[in-house]
Amino acid sequence: MKLVSYLSMFLIPLVIFYIIVYALLMKKPVFELFLKGAKQGLITVAEIAPSIIGLLVAVGIFRSSGALDLICKGLASLKGILPFPIEVIPLAILKMFSSSGANALLFDIYRSYGTDSYIGFTASLLLCCTETLFYTISIYFTSVQIKKTRWVIPAGIFLALVSLILSAWVAQVFIS
Repeated sequence: MKLVSYLSMFLIPLVIFYIIVYALLMKKPVFELFLKGAKQGLITVAEIAPSIIGLLVAVGIFRSSGALDLICKGLASLKGILPFPIEVIPLAILKMFSSSGANALLFDIYRSYGTDSYIGFTASLLLCCTETLFYTISIYFTSVQIKKTRWVIPAGIFLALVSLILSAWVAQVFIS
């Protein structure tokens, strides 16, 4: 275990050193290339910043307004019909927008139901197999300047639903 710890501690500096030595051996202007890459990185950040800020504000408004709770209360009547626990629906919805918000909600689920419960295990699996759909789309599509998402959002929402159902099923298999 100590070998892995030492290896991971030196891996990033070793990779950076390798890149610099390789660039010097190939007679490339290392510092100029570094500055060019840093400039391109800052331009990318400036291009995607409005999307990120807008998304973070929208998530804050969505959580603060009580709309998430309203959706969950509306779905509570379907508790026996749905193939997954109702308690993880807020987590599934929030995960599509914000990973940190979903993590905070996951800890609330752990406090309420426990980490070893069916609901806690389902929530853990759900966070492992879903993506922050809208955040990722806003970053990637903005950085390459794609305006129309076409079928990406419906497909992502469908896959989030499939992930929710499969997470509940896998949790049920391992818990029982």
